[in-house]
Amino acid sequence: MRRIHIAIGVADVAASVPEYTRWLGEAPVLVVPGEHALWRTASINLSIRRVSGREAGQLRHLGWEDAACQTFTVETDVKGIAREQFTPEQQAEEIRALWPDVDYLA
Repeated sequence: MRRIHIAIGVADVAASVPEYTRWLGEAPVLVVPGEHALWRTASINLSIRRVSGREAGQLRHLGWEDAACQTFTVETDVKGIAREQFTPEQQAEEIRALWPDVDYLA
């Protein structure tokens, strides 16, 4: 199964979680207070992450959550947009590397 992945920068994760929860109709599967939130619905893998200044409200990167992916990859397209491809487990590993106190499993 493949889900599109969209990563967005936000100034305030706590204020953004209720808004994205309403839009997606589901609660996030993970919230790192003040830093990050992740939704994995049937059709989308959406993450928000705290950023500062002009990066808030901007696309951080796109990609695919793909259960058949062999390795985590990042490529940049012709427009300069980073595109990631990863399995749910690879994404969980990345989350645990960034926030070691988080006990998140895909």
